[in-house]
Amino acid sequence: MECWDAAVSHLSWTLIVGGVAFLLHQRRAHTPYGRYVPAEGRRCPARLGWFLQEVPAFLLPLLLLLADEAKAEPGMSGRRTGRTLLLCTFMLHYFHRTFIYGFLTRGRPVPLSIVLYAAIFCSLNGFLQGHHLLHCAQFEDTWLTDARMAAGFLLFVVGMTINIHSDHILRNLRKAGETVYRIPHGGMFDFVSGANFFGEIVEWCGYAVAAWSLPTFAFAFFTVCSIGPRACQHHRDYQQRFEDYPRSRKALIPFIL
Repeated sequence: MECWDAAVSHLSWTLIVGGVAFLLHQRRAHTPYGRYVPAEGRRCPARLGWFLQEVPAFLLPLLLLLADEAKAEPGMSGRRTGRTLLLCTFMLHYFHRTFIYGFLTRGRPVPLSIVLYAAIFCSLNGFLQGHHLLHCAQFEDTWLTDARMAAGFLLFVVGMTINIHSDHILRNLRKAGETVYRIPHGGMFDFVSGANFFGEIVEWCGYAVAAWSLPTFAFAFFTVCSIGPRACQHHRDYQQRFEDYPRSRKALIPFIL
């Protein structure tokens, strides 16, 4: 499959512009999910919703990867390894979100509109990242010793670890069937209210550093614009809900924001 440079560029800039628009929208209103879900409207069970909206970002790159492997020419494995490894880090996150986090979550039902929009985004972004890395990105034979790529992978691993650990803390704040809210403690929650969001942002910033391309930057930028405001919203909600909420705790970035 040849590289569609125009499609990659257009989709990347769509993510960037969409991120700015989403950021401005969230300054005026809450995204209707979790504690902000309205009482009316059609909703989907949380586990099914997470599966349906996240699975395209895993399946589409997987299908592209399998097709690429089937057409691979002998002697090209060295140059393809870096691209494949980067794509596998992307797929690893969405495998966890789809098949592990999705089936462990105890969240509230999700509005069908949110599931639909998220599934569309994951489909477009899954195709963009997979197509770009497999058919457009170029890596030198010395990619394995590249300091920037090593730093990016390290950031990705650190961010994913924080994200998974923070989700574990949040899940264990309540028993099955409970809807009560409690103050999270431990891990990065000792520093920020949105520890899970902070971890995911670090993940995708690391991914963008490792790949060093417009599509990966666009995705990291969209992530910051979409879930960064949620951390600030959660922070304000915690402060209003709990009189004893730790005043030294920041919203998203330790000691800063």
